Amino acid sequence: MMSDSLPPESALLKGRLLRDEKLAKYTSWHVGGPADQLYFPFDRGDLVKFLSVLPLEEPVFFMGMGSNLLIRDGGIRGTVVNMRGRLKEMLICDDQTLYVEAGVHCSKAARFCRSHGFVGAEFLSGIPGTMGGALKMNAGAFGCETWDIVEGLESINAQGDVFTRRVEDYAIGYRSVTGPVGEWFLAVRLRLAKGSTQASAEKTKALLSHRSATQPLTQPSCGSVFKNPDNDYAARLIEACGLKGYTVGGANVSEQHANFILNQNNATAKDIESLIEIIQTQVQQRMGVALACEVEIVGEPARESAQGGISE
Repeated sequence: MMSDSLPPESALLKGRLLRDEKLAKYTSWHVGGPADQLYFPFDRGDLVKFLSVLPLEEPVFFMGMGSNLLIRDGGIRGTVVNMRGRLKEMLICDDQTLYVEAGVHCSKAARFCRSHGFVGAEFLSGIPGTMGGALKMNAGAFGCETWDIVEGLESINAQGDVFTRRVEDYAIGYRSVTGPVGEWFLAVRLRLAKGSTQASAEKTKALLSHRSATQPLTQPSCGSVFKNPDNDYAARLIEACGLKGYTVGGANVSEQHANFILNQNNATAKDIESLIEIIQTQVQQRMGVALACEVEIVGEPARESAQGGISE
């Protein structure tokens, strides 16, 4: 059912719109307050139409798997668009390039590449997010980064206008991407080489085995919380400060990998954010290193009710 704030033409939309929907169930940390509106587009055309009928002043936020995202307990004002599994087309363009929409899970994109004889995208198997999210932060794993294999892109703005973009339109860094303001990724063209499917499968298996052995994959987390400083590792610095196992409320620094914060016991977003701040302070004071967050922190804190309690 469409929102009363949308014009009559919104009745033609095919997606699903929810009001005051808690976002915790859509994030890998399992925390997050409500969105004023949460929209699941049916497909690319539906997304274009939806954005085109939104009020011009409406704040819009895009999310995918919610795996590199901390949504505060007060939630997000405006409209949240969830791309997870919604824009999921994958096509072979030629013997060097593939077209992948932003809602495709990275591991699924890796399997598609491998099954069609392309090599070089095995690292995507270790990224627990969508291609849109991987593009947004230049996600990486096992020494490779997303933008290493990008040839071109498509993006969309809050009015539903679609753009064809070049790699040169963006400033790419370590876990950092800066590009045209007010646009989100719709799709990407990947450039890869042809190679042995068997060798690719063996490499993927080895990479995933290493990930399983070194990371706490069975408990709610966001993946790595902090960027690695130059010539060092965030996990080493955190462990050197004696913070493995440190707990704030229901949030806990993983004993297995110190750059992972776990939702171990019904944590709130505030618990996690407080733990992030404690880690940053301790590492700065003891090691002289300023740890920068890899995770994106968005939304509003929980609001206090008139009775003095906390409300969303």
